[in-house]
Amino acid sequence: MKKIIATIVLITIFVACEDDFLDRFPKTEISEENFFNTEEDLMIYTYGLYNFPGHGSIYTGDITTDNQATTGVTEIKTMMNGNPTASTITAGWNWDDLRDINFFLENYTKADVPQDVLNHYEGIARLFRANFYMDKVKRYSDVPWYDFVINADDEDALQASRDPRDLVVSRIFEDYSFASEHVKTGQAEGAVDKWTALAYQARHALYEGTFRKYHPELALESSANQFLQMAGDVAMQIMIEGGFSIYSTGDPNNDYGALFNNTDLGGNPEIIFSVFSEDEIRNSGLWSYMFGNYESSPTRDLMQSYLNSDGSYYSSVPGFTTKQFVEEFQNRDPRLSQTYAYPGWVLYNTSTYSQGGGLYVQQLQKNFSGYHQLKGFINDPDPVVTNGVDLPTLRYAEILLIYAEAKAELGELTQQDLDMTINVLRDRAGMPHLTIGAPVDPWQQAIHPNVSVAELLEIRRERRVELALEGFRTDDLMRWGNGKAIEVSPLGLYFPGLGKYDLNGDAVEDIFLIPNSESIPDNKELNGNGVPLIYYRVGPPGSDASFYLTQGTSGYVVATDNRGLFEEPKYYYRPVPETQVTLNPNLTQIFGW
Repeated sequence: MKKIIATIVLITIFVACEDDFLDRFPKTEISEENFFNTEEDLMIYTYGLYNFPGHGSIYTGDITTDNQATTGVTEIKTMMNGNPTASTITAGWNWDDLRDINFFLENYTKADVPQDVLNHYEGIARLFRANFYMDKVKRYSDVPWYDFVINADDEDALQASRDPRDLVVSRIFEDYSFASEHVKTGQAEGAVDKWTALAYQARHALYEGTFRKYHPELALESSANQFLQMAGDVAMQIMIEGGFSIYSTGDPNNDYGALFNNTDLGGNPEIIFSVFSEDEIRNSGLWSYMFGNYESSPTRDLMQSYLNSDGSYYSSVPGFTTKQFVEEFQNRDPRLSQTYAYPGWVLYNTSTYSQGGGLYVQQLQKNFSGYHQLKGFINDPDPVVTNGVDLPTLRYAEILLIYAEAKAELGELTQQDLDMTINVLRDRAGMPHLTIGAPVDPWQQAIHPNVSVAELLEIRRERRVELALEGFRTDDLMRWGNGKAIEVSPLGLYFPGLGKYDLNGDAVEDIFLIPNSESIPDNKELNGNGVPLIYYRVGPPGSDASFYLTQGTSGYVVATDNRGLFEEPKYYYRPVPETQVTLNPNLTQIFGW
């Protein structure tokens, strides 16, 4: 099953060794004399194009959104708290991967293989080109379209202006359509196949359709529905033909979480594509710091988006805004306790958690929410296990969410649509079904002020919960035209005042909050279990406290005091780096950059 792991590792080494050569102009020797002769050559080259994200980038991909706080320096934080310019926002304008893709597409037909094999590998390369350009469109909107290798003396290409978004996107979906039609099924696990291509096509069609709908500055609203229709149609094709299903053993308290700490996702019916790992062959690159107080932490806002276990809105619970940690997890959607570390959970892998193992008690620290991330964290100290964790890169759950959202955005959503998408996900979690005619949750609508349809609001909630901390939230907020949600300062646990608190749910106090004007005593008071209480000096943001509370001695834990301002529509895009504009003055800036 995992033989492809070793194959990709060897190919990665091969491609790395060829990097210097491939960067030379022109690229003729490798194509004409040494390569592109057999199917194995084509396979080796296309494996070298694989650039799927790893554990660290996936499970910290929601940072600087309303899902996940961060102490790190991020691009959007820099933009929102300063005076960003094309000389300070310089990341992203890199075209090396495109050159490698186009180099392949100019040479692959030299291989002596049947046409269907040529089409298969062309489709793989065009899939990666489409993905490459979607990333560029997300950042810059208008970008030069290149479907050929640029030679060093090609002044026309090197001095090209930005092509309109509409043209670039049409080329992108030509690539996706070709890939979806010609990339074969039945590939080895861990290799790109037809369903991988279709999944990316559906994902990005939904992105483009909703982006056009909610971004009037593009003046492309009239074409939004064609992409939303494509998203729904492609998702339905996967649903009908792909043979996938939601992974469930009938254990709602564990099935969802099992997808993210599994050392063998091979054969899992929900996995469309997975990055497979195995100790001493291909290390998973697991980033355990997602759990410890290192850089990121999940927010109270995300926690409050989970429904009650009876399907009612958490916002309908009296006093929900001031619920304390232990109460917050009572009678909630089971996915909450498979995403957040919960009262009563036992920690074994202490590599990034200085407070130590055993019954979980939050480690509180300034600039963190106080919540800890369970999803994607491997609670096993054995490196053989942590090195061998597989990454569920594309899940069937996302396809169901794409279909439901596309139908809702088109105004075509039916109860049958909900029953074969959202309610399938809720069945795994043991949650009641969503029905047409559900009332609007004011708390949810406040997050999405440009939406008033209850079903669409609930589909967005389901997407946020099901895909939480998997790196989708930034793109979602951007395409929905909801960048202002990033301005909200991320908060954490609620404490009504100074004193002692139980954080592990055993009804015995674990921590003691004292004012920051006092010192932590050398002889700490013992709790009812004979264990020394953990003392914290609390105070307002900016003080010398152990961590901050909004009201100084009470309120919410403050992760970031001031997120800054999100300037619309400017911050939905990025500038072309000034150095590139200097080299090519035809690369003009747009949307206020």
